[in-house]
Amino acid sequence: MRKLAAFTIPFVGLKLGSHGFDYQVDKEFFEHFEYEDFNDADVKVKLVLEKKPTMLELTFAATGVVNVNCDLTNEPFDQPVEGDLRLVVKFGDELNEDNEELLILPHGEYQINVAQYIYEMIVLSVPLKRVHPGVLDGSLESDVLEKLEELSPKEAGESNEKENEEEIDPRWNKLKNLLNDK
Repeated sequence: MRKLAAFTIPFVGLKLGSHGFDYQVDKEFFEHFEYEDFNDADVKVKLVLEKKPTMLELTFAATGVVNVNCDLTNEPFDQPVEGDLRLVVKFGDELNEDNEELLILPHGEYQINVAQYIYEMIVLSVPLKRVHPGVLDGSLESDVLEKLEELSPKEAGESNEKENEEEIDPRWNKLKNLLNDK
């Protein structure tokens, strides 16, 4: 947890106005949250904390890459990620994290840990379906792709050719004529 201490901001000592914080997020950061979907990570997070007399406004912006496995081929690749998050922190009687854009801290609090918000922002900025760019442009050669191509259903044009090649029983042709005789 000592590594996550860098994500704790003591806002009591800050003057009113805007304050900037920069964070470099790597794989080790995600290991603290026991998140193992990323092989590696290199994400820069910029945080702007706007301190006002009665509240704090936090604006997060993340850009970088995470190394993930392709959902089709299981080949690792670098997935670019970009994310942003806006969080308003107000003060009240008790801690309330029910709203994703509003955090209510007890009046006695003097610091905020932003690690959880950075974690969620980055994880949610990764697409649900992770496809290697080589699959999309056809440049990736993989045994898995070859097997998928082999086992994929054939197109309608190919199956019609096979049906035409097979000889049709003449009794079915007589039944088809009944439909046309109307």
